[in-house]
Amino acid sequence: MREEIINCKNQALAQIMGSVDSNELEAIRIAYLGKSGKLTSLIKEIKNVPKEDRGQVGVLINQAKNTIIEEIANKKNSLSISSRKWFDPTIPGIKPKIGHLHLVTQAIREISEVFEKLGFVTVRYPEVEWDWFAFGELNFPQNHPARDDWETFFVDEKESPKYGPMLLTPHTSSGQLREMERSKPPIRMINIAKCYRRQSDVSHTQMFHQFEGLVIDSNISIVNLKGTLDYFAQNFFGKERTTRLRPYHFQFTEPSFEVDISCGICGGKGCLLCKEGWLEIGGAGMIHPTVLKNGGINPNNYSGFAFGWGVERALMMKSGLNIPDLRLLYNTDLDFLKQF
Repeated sequence: MREEIINCKNQALAQIMGSVDSNELEAIRIAYLGKSGKLTSLIKEIKNVPKEDRGQVGVLINQAKNTIIEEIANKKNSLSISSRKWFDPTIPGIKPKIGHLHLVTQAIREISEVFEKLGFVTVRYPEVEWDWFAFGELNFPQNHPARDDWETFFVDEKESPKYGPMLLTPHTSSGQLREMERSKPPIRMINIAKCYRRQSDVSHTQMFHQFEGLVIDSNISIVNLKGTLDYFAQNFFGKERTTRLRPYHFQFTEPSFEVDISCGICGGKGCLLCKEGWLEIGGAGMIHPTVLKNGGINPNNYSGFAFGWGVERALMMKSGLNIPDLRLLYNTDLDFLKQF
């Protein structure tokens, strides 16, 4: 009986050593340790062994069983390690994909840097604003079209007795009055924030970003305004683009101008985006005396200028960027965004 047990164990170990996969190991386990296995059959024969030898035979069978189980486990582990793909730790790793800032965020940072070189301080004012700051203090009459539901998003909130209805700010110009109330001249402010209007086409979105410049000091003239606009155009758009000023009317500036820049898509020839070769980039002008008074500043002692331009529109007109539709910036098309 002892010899049979030893032979059974040795046979099992030899087969385990020569096995090449886990399926073969499982077959060996069943052949020796299963219900009808060879070692299991020997265990059943213990009852026929003389009583004085049963203890030793039982110990020998348990040792054989445990040895077979242990060797099967070791072989499985060995096969698992050897089946792994060889790895060379000295080979340089694969760099993970790294994203980048959104185009609009890049433009906001670049615009801020240009004006910071001129001494402008970047500020941020509320996107949910009162009618008083967005229109009232900026010299807008009560019946002005911009204060209509078809132009501006009003918030369903109780009106303030002093400030009127609440709205999503349609322009960053509301920051002019808040800045005048917060600080005293000299003022050099650049306010970049989200704005909301009921417009949507190739050059407008219902949510967009605007940057508002405000300068107030003694003896500020239109020459200072023109110099500031020229400096920004040369540093942001590139020297090959041309600009023009058109007389215009804004409630909060006098005199007022529309600032245009030649279209970067068609080179000034006219296309779906620009129509006639020029793109309106925004408005500018000298601050209206009434607005200065509303901000607590004496127009007899101080003067200033302001300008408000769309960040997305400025980005579309920037040198080297061929973006035919402003809405592409917000359509989450990664193939488009990865280009930049």
